[in-house]
Formats: sequence, structure tokens, C-alpha cells
Amino acid sequence: MPAPAVVIGAGVVGLTTAVSLAEAGRDVRVDAELLPGDTTSAAAGASWDPFLAEPADLVERWSKKTLRVLLKLGADDGTGVRLVEGTHESRIPRDVPTWAPWVDAEPCDPKDLRPGYVEGWRYRAPVVDMPRYLSYLADRLAQAGGRLRQHRYASLEEASSEASVIVNCTGTGARTLVMDSSVEAVRGQLVVVENPGITTFFCDDTPEAEELTYLYPQSDVVVLGGTSDRGNWDLRPDATAAADIVRRCAAVEPSLAAARVVGHRVGLRPVRPRVRLETERRDGTLILHNYGHGGAGLTLSWGCAREAADLLRVAE
Repeated sequence: MPAPAVVIGAGVVGLTTAVSLAEAGRDVRVDAELLPGDTTSAAAGASWDPFLAEPADLVERWSKKTLRVLLKLGADDGTGVRLVEGTHESRIPRDVPTWAPWVDAEPCDPKDLRPGYVEGWRYRAPVVDMPRYLSYLADRLAQAGGRLRQHRYASLEEASSEASVIVNCTGTGARTLVMDSSVEAVRGQLVVVENPGITTFFCDDTPEAEELTYLYPQSDVVVLGGTSDRGNWDLRPDATAAADIVRRCAAVEPSLAAARVVGHRVGLRPVRPRVRLETERRDGTLILHNYGHGGAGLTLSWGCAREAADLLRVAE
């Protein structure tokens, strides 16, 4: 029987890891300062998106594993995952993206490109209503016998007194919990508007673009993005940034110009030079670190979670 584990963090990485461990027969409790609906994950757009991150070979493997799981979940209305067609488009010519074969992406017909764009790829991808999806994961954890508790740990040593296996999925919190100065917050802001009838997603895929522009339809609303402010830990919505987001998205999809704004979301992406997925031992406690996914938490979640479960089995 595997040892009980405490997972610290209730974002998409923490919950997915906890589900994987619980469904593998381990006694699991999630302890988190922020409950799922208040995490950065809940503020995300979101979709499975081919983010570039390091280590590249592992990120490719984790992304593909997650894609397979999300494609299956997209067949269930209760998960918050839907399969939606859309495009990545670039304002300058560029090579075929390395991820294009993963999703059977096809080049856009030039006449179908948005104004100002010269190249693009069309494909179907999982688009996720994150608050609903996190609720689904929490329910799935409970069904597997796992628990969720709101609790803040001041140190990893404090957590180690709770269980012999600790799983660190704290995102930006890892900067202080394990004193990892390589973790940086990259602030992301989104605007949520009433859906004027949009059924396809759009992502500006221009290399080295100064601004983020993307839109994800979620039935009755559309999530518009975005911003990428490195080192900014402010969780308050910025009115000027919100207006700029709407302006950029309306330039791509004019029907959005008159859409009523129904909400604002702000989250802190946990950026690190490399995703940290590894085990260590501290004073008899087995610790697994699973953080530093940047904006790719959803995209890497199931691949990293399944590998985390494997790492713990080998280390015990």
C-alpha cells in the first residue's frame, strides 16, 4: 500500500496530481492556501496550447499526454472541456510550428486570415472553462477518496510533519516555500465578455509579438486576453490594460467591440527557466516537486501528474 501523501496547492497542477495519486490507490489530502476557485488556474483562459518551455523534450511528451486526456474529457459535458476549432495566426511569415502534427493542424487559406495576418494554422483543440474544470477535478478527487483542506504552510518543514510524502505544487508560492529564487510571477489579465455568437478560438502566434491577443469562446461568454507582465505580483485588474485587451480582440473579431464586459480575471503565472518535476528526501520525508509550468499549467497537467505518480513509486 503506498504511503499517504499531502499535495500542497489546489491549482490545475495540484488537483490533477492529487487525482492521479488517489486513483492509483494512494491516500491523498490536498492542503492549499487558496481553494481551487481562487487560484491562478481559475483565472486562466484557457485551452490546451502548445507553449514553449524547458526541458523541450519532456514538455513535448507531457503536452501530448495531456492532450490525449483532454480530448477524452471533451466528450463529457460535465467536465468543462469542449473541443473547439480555431486558428493560430501570424503577422509575419514563419516556419510550420513543431506542434502542428500533434493536432493535425492545416495551413489557413489566405482569404480566411484575419486582417493584418499573413499565415496561420487551423485545428481543433480542447478549450476549457477553468472554474468548472477545477470543480470537476475536485469532485473526481473526492470520488477517489481524496480530501481538500484550506491551509497555509509557512515552510516545507512544517508540511513534512503532516505526512511522509509531500507533493509541492505551489506555483509561484514555491519561491518562498522552498526558497526557489528562480521562480518569477508573470501577471496575466483577461477580460470576460458576453458571447456575441463566436464559436471559434483565435490566438496571435506572431513570433516575438509585444502583446498577447487571444480569444476563447465558452458558450455564453468569451474570454479575451491578455497581458504578460514579468515581476508584477499585483492581482488587481488594470482598467487601461482591460481596454487594450478588448481593443486588440475587437480588431480581430469586430463583434466583440460592443460585447458587454461581465468580468475581469488576474493571475500570476509561475515562470521558471525549467519546469521542476523531481523527487528529493529531506530528513526522512519524500518530497516531489511539480511546479514552474508558467502559462502551460493546463497543457502539461496530466503528463506531469502521471509522471509524478511514477516518480513516487520508484522513489519509495
